[in-house]
Amino acid sequence: MPETLEQSAASSRRFDTVLIANRGEIAARIQRACSELGLKTVAVCSEADRQASKAADSSVCIGPSTAAKSYLNQDAILLAARLTGAGAIHPGYGFLSENAAFSDAVEKAGLVFIGPTASSIATMGDKIAAKRAMMAAGVPCVPGPDSALPDDPASIERVALEIGYPVIVKASGGGGGRGMRVVPEADQLREAIALTREEARKAFGSPSLYMEKFLQHPRHIEIQVLCDDHGNAVWLGHRDCSMQRRHQKVVEEAPAPGIAPDIIQPVGIACVQACRQIGYRGVGTFEFLYEDGAFYFIEMNTRLQVEHPVTEMTSGVDIVQAQIKAAQGDILDLTQSDVTCEGHSFECRINAEDPDTFLPSAGVVTHLVLPEGPGIRIDTHIHPGYKVSPYYDSLIAKLIVHAPTRAKAMARMCEALAGTEIEGIATNIPFLRALFEDHAFARGETDIHYLEQWLKLRRAAA
Repeated sequence: MPETLEQSAASSRRFDTVLIANRGEIAARIQRACSELGLKTVAVCSEADRQASKAADSSVCIGPSTAAKSYLNQDAILLAARLTGAGAIHPGYGFLSENAAFSDAVEKAGLVFIGPTASSIATMGDKIAAKRAMMAAGVPCVPGPDSALPDDPASIERVALEIGYPVIVKASGGGGGRGMRVVPEADQLREAIALTREEARKAFGSPSLYMEKFLQHPRHIEIQVLCDDHGNAVWLGHRDCSMQRRHQKVVEEAPAPGIAPDIIQPVGIACVQACRQIGYRGVGTFEFLYEDGAFYFIEMNTRLQVEHPVTEMTSGVDIVQAQIKAAQGDILDLTQSDVTCEGHSFECRINAEDPDTFLPSAGVVTHLVLPEGPGIRIDTHIHPGYKVSPYYDSLIAKLIVHAPTRAKAMARMCEALAGTEIEGIATNIPFLRALFEDHAFARGETDIHYLEQWLKLRRAAA
């Protein structure tokens, strides 16, 4: 029987070797998923990472220590794939993971990009286009226009008045907590616009801005989606990522506490519908602000998230393997009725940084003890003798726990943190231990501003 067009397209995306275009813990995580799927792997590294332990079948040095000349060097990564015979490239998170031009270049080179299409990345990477797409799909959004701010200061002031102060000004192509500024009152608007435009131009290559209502006490809630190339999509529950410092997540948990199923379910269904409308493939995360029982879409991350393990622990779905299978053209092997999230999970990001000043700490890991036991998981790439480089993000490990209830999961995390020993460098473990002893956090009574306020009070009391 001749092959159908759909079968032919799917078979053309099969591969047996994956080049991992990343480093650190996420490279190790992808390596493990590939190994369990029977796929060979190629690791790339910078000169600073040459001595890092690699479990891959082969390894290629792609450039100097600085990320711009190595992990962000598209030509070097594509050359490494061609030289090693890799059929696919997994970008992990950060670096080139949400770069539409790179996704397009990979596919044009005859390789498979393990992620969404370039058009999906471009649509959702532009915050204005993303908001417009979400509104069309019925996903609730933060009050504010779905268009870029005009250049005329008087027109911008009218937009702010229509929304109502306080407002937040954001870069259209922003992310990672950069390119945003809160404006409490009208007399601060013009200066905020000027500063944010310049920051956006330098950081993202475009001065385009948009404006939204600034919510006073929201929580940061995420919905994880998984989609194939055949119109199938599911959402894998939800997580709370409100514990943030300078817009960077510190602790994540799943499910988000205190949100009733009948409130979250329509939002999850809307996210799935949005994915179908834009032809989304692979894994992605819809990020929302949640306040007074209402959800407001803020952005979609078109990649694997750092905090994906808490969803894996509660849903039982290996998200990285599912992402790889979707890239190969496989049909999603579960439906929404198959998704049942059980228990509670926390993730702590362990960083090589001073626990009081949060300044990065480079050096050699001289002693390492990691906790073990039921419901405890460690995602890391470090080992005794590992050299923590000053060139990259300070994340060195993720400590994840799972238990039947939130209280038991918190207790398990406290025990796991107490049993973690990392010497030779400073880490944020003392800070994390103190946070898990906080009563408001234990009760789930926090929002995205809570951690910054907690740190101020802690410093004042020191």
